[in-house]
Amino acid sequence: MAKFRDIINYFSADWKLSIFSIAASSIYELVDLVVPYGIGQILNILSNQPLDQPLAEAIAFFAKITNYPVNNTLSLSVLLGIIFIVTVVKAPTQPWLTNWFHWDIPLRARRDKSKLAIEKILTLPLEFYDENNPGRIAGRVARGISNHTWTYPEIAGQLIPKLFRLIGIFVVILLIEWRIALLYLISFIIILGFSLKQLQRLIWHESKLDKYMEDTESRTSELITNIKTVKAFATETKELKRQKQRLERELKVVDYRIHKGYVNLITWQKAVIQFCVFSILGLTLAATVAGRVSIGHFIMTLTLSSMAYAELEPISNLAEVFARRYSSMLRFHEFLQEPIGNESVGVLGEENEPISPYKFTGKVEFAHVGFSYDASRQVLQDINLLIEPYQTVALVGRSGSGKSTLVKLLLRYFEPQQGQILIDGQDIRTLNVGQYRRRLAIVHQEVDVFNGTVLENLTYGRPNATFAEVQEACRIARVDEVLQQLPQGYYTVVGERGVRLSGGQRQRLGIARALLVQPDVLIFDEATSSLDYESERSIQLAMRTIQGTCTTIVIAHRLSTVRDADKIVVLDQGKIVEVGSHEELLHHEGIYRRLHSLQETGELLE
Repeated sequence: MAKFRDIINYFSADWKLSIFSIAASSIYELVDLVVPYGIGQILNILSNQPLDQPLAEAIAFFAKITNYPVNNTLSLSVLLGIIFIVTVVKAPTQPWLTNWFHWDIPLRARRDKSKLAIEKILTLPLEFYDENNPGRIAGRVARGISNHTWTYPEIAGQLIPKLFRLIGIFVVILLIEWRIALLYLISFIIILGFSLKQLQRLIWHESKLDKYMEDTESRTSELITNIKTVKAFATETKELKRQKQRLERELKVVDYRIHKGYVNLITWQKAVIQFCVFSILGLTLAATVAGRVSIGHFIMTLTLSSMAYAELEPISNLAEVFARRYSSMLRFHEFLQEPIGNESVGVLGEENEPISPYKFTGKVEFAHVGFSYDASRQVLQDINLLIEPYQTVALVGRSGSGKSTLVKLLLRYFEPQQGQILIDGQDIRTLNVGQYRRRLAIVHQEVDVFNGTVLENLTYGRPNATFAEVQEACRIARVDEVLQQLPQGYYTVVGERGVRLSGGQRQRLGIARALLVQPDVLIFDEATSSLDYESERSIQLAMRTIQGTCTTIVIAHRLSTVRDADKIVVLDQGKIVEVGSHEELLHHEGIYRRLHSLQETGELLE
């Protein structure tokens, strides 16, 4: 659970610079108080009233070392010199000692935390992405980092230094007239205390709003991703109505609860502040008439108190802004605290380490493997399977029989709860997961394609592949036939998610990409189930060309894809029920023969 401390620690890498810049800003805020003090002392000189004792002693010391006589001219010159130093001389130094660091620190923190967020995205387990769609994740990261970046200059550069200015003003007024200082202190405690209490309530509403906004953005992302389905079923009106309802819900929270709450708070603050300013005017005037306060101190006290109460509005605005951003910043830290799981430890290797030090023969063994996604249903039960090097093994069975789960365990997307998986006799859990996966390759039913050129997608898993190797992989996967149809060949941009390629073309590209990494184990996960006959036939020919070059595991619904496999493994309800070649299994009165008969007669296989 993320806490306020996590927001503070966001900038911990530069804590020394933070303290320095905040201290410098606070000092500059306090130095600004010298101007109204100096103006007040000038008025005392002009009205023939005495100067403050410390200032009179300082002027006398200056007269002694310069051999000038102590008079009004010298006193006015010293005061003007002090005001010149704290205004004109201070001006060019302040931006570099304050503003530079107030932006330099959060901008570098944004870079560092963006790296952390990308690392988290790359290492989170698959089940996290089953529960959170891309729009929700991207929105949480973007808002969190953006709000941290914009909040730091406001808090470190304005809010904290302004609070020091308020304290400085209180000390100065206390030295002049304690009664006025007491009213000043009490009024500020009441105003700031009540404001903070109201802000706590508004932060709760902000948290609610942040979740509502995530829901809206998440659905919008889904609509963009699935726009073809929306149009195909003509559900635009229904989707628009649903999003309108979400937006109305957001408006009610942000307008009638949050915004109205801030307006009520500001109204109350302004009324109380003006009453306090008037009260201090009356008290200061009474003290001046009674002779306890000089004319210069009267003007200085009114000026300083007006400055102090004037700071309350920007302080309140800054607190309001922080309250609005607080929830999204916390949710960003909650994302960073998501556990990555044992199966993701080690997936990020050295930046320049694309080649795995492992080299396997491709002998894979499942020994008494059991697995379940939840306690209610066992997905795999006591799986025992030996795959010899360079064998082609097919996994078949009804949907939900555990075929894809078996492959996910082999790729270490999940860890088995019982038993172990061995490659060349080594438990795969003892291997570096990133380096281990580089020796495997998989072609999914839906091949993921990045928005770039065909060549960039082909070499994604092995950027240093030679062009001759790329051409050979394309020949085996029959991508060379596809390239002839593309306007710029290898350098054709395929678009977002490969929208400019057909399903069959993406499959062939996926096979060539997998071959280029020269894997020890190659997996086809229902690579032909959604293709037309011609595309399926091309993929099957490519798969036959690969047979015998590495260990190959094929998951298939269409049994025509697996006829030539060395071994066919039939799963049913998480168990291996049959093992053999195509011909051997057809001679058994088992599930495989029944599935084969259903497909031969044209019935659907489920």
